[in-house]
Amino acid sequence: MPKIEVDERTVERLDSLQTEDETYDELINELISIYEAEELTLFHGGDEI
Repeated sequence: MPKIEVDERTVERLDSLQTEDETYDELINELISIYEAEELTLFHGGDEI
């Protein structure tokens, strides 16, 4: 897995979103899934107009 560096503010924001035993990997995967689902919804929503 690639390593990334994030600033302290980003780490604080990630920490505030984490649930009890959730790892950063799990949290980021969940955020990506949410982003992709919203993007897909917006994409399909635009097709119906």
